[in-house]
Amino acid sequence: MKINVVLFEPEIPQNTGNIARTCAAAGADLHLVGPLGFCIDEKHVRRAGLDYWDAVNIFQYKDIQQFMEEHGNENLFFYTTKAHHCYSDDVYHAPDIWLVFGKESAGIPEEILVRHPDRCLRIPMISDTRSLNLSNSVAIAVYEALRQNGFKDLTMNGNLHRLSW
Repeated sequence: MKINVVLFEPEIPQNTGNIARTCAAAGADLHLVGPLGFCIDEKHVRRAGLDYWDAVNIFQYKDIQQFMEEHGNENLFFYTTKAHHCYSDDVYHAPDIWLVFGKESAGIPEEILVRHPDRCLRIPMISDTRSLNLSNSVAIAVYEALRQNGFKDLTMNGNLHRLSW
């Protein structure tokens, strides 16, 4: 299984850097859909991604229309607070999956969500919470997809120590 993380118009460089680090750790590709709210070589993006940038395949698209024209028929999952399906539903079993996230201030455009209601997923939260941080949401989704596939191709870090209490 190949995981593709897609960010529609990300605005905060630190989030994108953190997401790149998650992608590196999980073996996922990162797709950045413009316009971006920052320059990809901005120091905040690089700092948040640390030294993992070389370990991530990064693809860029001019805009959402270009991305949808190229990948609209893929196995896309759209993460939104407006969804009725839960992110932990048993859904991530295609050879390639695409986890799509909207920009921090507005999410995924409504016209895309209404065309794909069965592909919209949400991460449950208490009712007084508007949304989770984008990089946290991506990490939750990526690792749920990995969990549903038995963490295939991942290993446990050899630095783990057994606790003896």
